[in-house]
Amino acid sequence: MTVKTEGSVSARAARSSGKGPVRAGTVGQLSRADRMARGKDARAVAPLESHAEFVPARKRDPVGLLLEQAKTRVPELVPVRHGRMLVSPFTFYRGAALPMAADLATTPASGLRVQLCGDAHLSNFGAFASPERSLVFDVNDFDETLPGPFEWDVKRLAASMTVAGRDNGFTAKDCRKITLAAGEGYRTAMRGFADQTFMDVWYTHVDIQSALAEFRSEMKTKNYKEAQKMLGKAHTSDTMKAVGKLTTVVDGQRRIISQPPLIVPVEEIFAGVQADAIYALIRTVLG
Repeated sequence: MTVKTEGSVSARAARSSGKGPVRAGTVGQLSRADRMARGKDARAVAPLESHAEFVPARKRDPVGLLLEQAKTRVPELVPVRHGRMLVSPFTFYRGAALPMAADLATTPASGLRVQLCGDAHLSNFGAFASPERSLVFDVNDFDETLPGPFEWDVKRLAASMTVAGRDNGFTAKDCRKITLAAGEGYRTAMRGFADQTFMDVWYTHVDIQSALAEFRSEMKTKNYKEAQKMLGKAHTSDTMKAVGKLTTVVDGQRRIISQPPLIVPVEEIFAGVQADAIYALIRTVLG
């Protein structure tokens, strides 16, 4: 898969030569040798084999956790959420970030903490158009983000591959291959990033069209055309269709169509409150 890095060549040269400007208050990056030593120490704390088995706690209650979490959600939306989770094992998995976090909290951790996505299942990755009108492949859901052990995101992603594979009728052997491939992709990408500077990692991205062309020979014609169609939709965002479906014109002005409890215009939420007061509240919330 093609990965591109866009950065300043002169800046990289200055950093590598040691002659570049150093700003006061900045923290230097650990050398590769130091990072490798730190990683080996972390592996000693949580060896690979320690992650192989999961033993559920005796009082484990995933349904109870979901019901407790529902108390903090909009009451009208809770049945919608639970209905969507009931469709299949994978849709349940998608909505069960909290029970999985509770499970993962009892598993070994190396002590390497990061800012987690918190819900890194495969459906939370995808292609979408950037402001530069290029297709970006990345994680696209951060409402569960929190600091935590890096293993949590990796395990949630790997488990989602197996659950989705089973849900789609793949054999156990194929599910294993898919999951191992996801783990290998993560491992090799992280090893490559370890040789790069922070800014090079920041600007690294996957070229979607090149990646698709790379796997063209391994895809059936029908699947290839479907992938192209999906990418075309992501590139254009189907903006006009979305506008037509989600909005209507009232008194010469475009308004969001009310579809409670999923979509409710702010004027309906604050019915009876003067518009000026509503917008003043919004400005206060948004700073």
